[in-house]
Amino acid sequence: MIYCFNAAEVFQLALEIKENGRAFYEQAQNKIQDPEIKKQFAALAQEELEHMNKIKRLKANSPWGSGPSTPDPENEMEVYVKATADQHVYKTCGALSVQLDKIQDVADVLKLALQFEKDSVIFFMSMQEAICEGKDRDVVDILLKEELIRVKQLSMQIQRMGYCRL
Repeated sequence: MIYCFNAAEVFQLALEIKENGRAFYEQAQNKIQDPEIKKQFAALAQEELEHMNKIKRLKANSPWGSGPSTPDPENEMEVYVKATADQHVYKTCGALSVQLDKIQDVADVLKLALQFEKDSVIFFMSMQEAICEGKDRDVVDILLKEELIRVKQLSMQIQRMGYCRL
C-alpha cells in the first residue's frame, strides 16, 4: 500500500520544521556580532513560534482530519515525521553545529538562513505531491506562502547588505 500524507501529518511535519527553524535562528544569533542581523534573527525565531501557534490552531480547527491516513498501530509515522523534519534542518548528528561552525561572517549566516528557507519551500512543495487528497493540499499552500515570505525577506537583506546570492 502506498502511504499518502494527510493534513494532520503535514501539520506535524510543519511543527517539527518550525521548531527546528526556531532553534536554528536562536543558535545562529550567537554566531554573529552584527546587531541588525541579531535583531532580525531574534524576530525570525519569534515568527517561528508564532507560526507554530498558527499551525496548532489550524490543526485543532481542521476539517481535514486529525489522524493518520493509513493505520499506524506502532506509531511509526511520528518517528518518520520527526526524522524527516530533522534531516531538513541539519538537526541530526550535530549537523546544525557543524553548519554554524562554518560561519565566518554575516554573509555566511544570511546565506545559510536563506538556504534553510529555500529548503523549506522545496520540502513543502514535495509534500504536495505526497498528499493523496486534494483538499489537504490547501494546508500546504498556507505553509508555503509563509516560507516564501521568508525567502523574500532574507534575499532582500542579502541584497541590501551587498552580499552575493547563493
